[in-house]
Amino acid sequence: MPLSIGNAPCSWGVEFADDPRNPGWQEVLDEAAAAGYGGLELGPIGYMPEDPAVLGKSLAERRLSLIGGVIFRPFHDPQKWNEVQGASRRTCEALKAHGAKHLVLIDSIAASRAPTAGRPDEAERMSDAEWRGFIERIHSVARMGAEDYGLTVALHAHAAGFMEFEDELERALAEIDAALLSVCLDTGHCLYAGFDPVAFYRRHAARVSYIHFKDVDPRVKAQVVEERIGFYDACARGLFCNLGQGAVDFEAMRDALTENGFDGWATVEQDCDPAGNTKPLEDARANLDYLRSIGLAA
Repeated sequence: MPLSIGNAPCSWGVEFADDPRNPGWQEVLDEAAAAGYGGLELGPIGYMPEDPAVLGKSLAERRLSLIGGVIFRPFHDPQKWNEVQGASRRTCEALKAHGAKHLVLIDSIAASRAPTAGRPDEAERMSDAEWRGFIERIHSVARMGAEDYGLTVALHAHAAGFMEFEDELERALAEIDAALLSVCLDTGHCLYAGFDPVAFYRRHAARVSYIHFKDVDPRVKAQVVEERIGFYDACARGLFCNLGQGAVDFEAMRDALTENGFDGWATVEQDCDPAGNTKPLEDARANLDYLRSIGLAA
């Protein structure tokens, strides 16, 4: 049951479009293609060219498809709503221009939640009124993506945001129509947050439209949770190791995907420090080789 496998600019350390440490966007495209991937995510809006002719030509030259894009913005902050809406509209425009399918919504890191990443029993929780506003903002962008642009919109749980833990994701799914919002299941963020991605997938297989493959070094995870280390510092410590070298059971994930007939895209995301001692091309190749070795990639 080989899947279509892509990669993402975050595997090259690209988290924010204006980070001066970022590699050039053409370098990322070159290395993703050289590593054997057929598709790539957009990365943060503004990192890749927003002129469809420029990016389209560069993708075609490397035989890469644009898979989708992520809106990693503070949905939790009503004061930043204009920022969220603007980035969402630009991302949707870019995805539609290249025939990409997947729009992924992620609540970005909140200062009050950063110290309790991976600690569901200690984390600050929203009041009912705050949650209602939060969900309405997610719902609004989901409607934009699905109704205005014809995209498949998926919610992604992420460490240190207000959509991190299993109960938060379950609550959101119960409150937003499945026809409007699906799930982007990230194997690494599930494990970081303390829940089993395979069990979650089996429970919600019909609602999972997209997968992020990420592995977690259990030794580093224990350290960063215990020491309350920030997310990006945790990435710099090597929290997300190469696939097959950490705690995620990818063979069980493969079996669950096969049993439920999943046939969409899965994207490798190995968040890392853009200024660190990383080897993204080498890692990208190793990750694809691993997925091939267990039958998840052709």
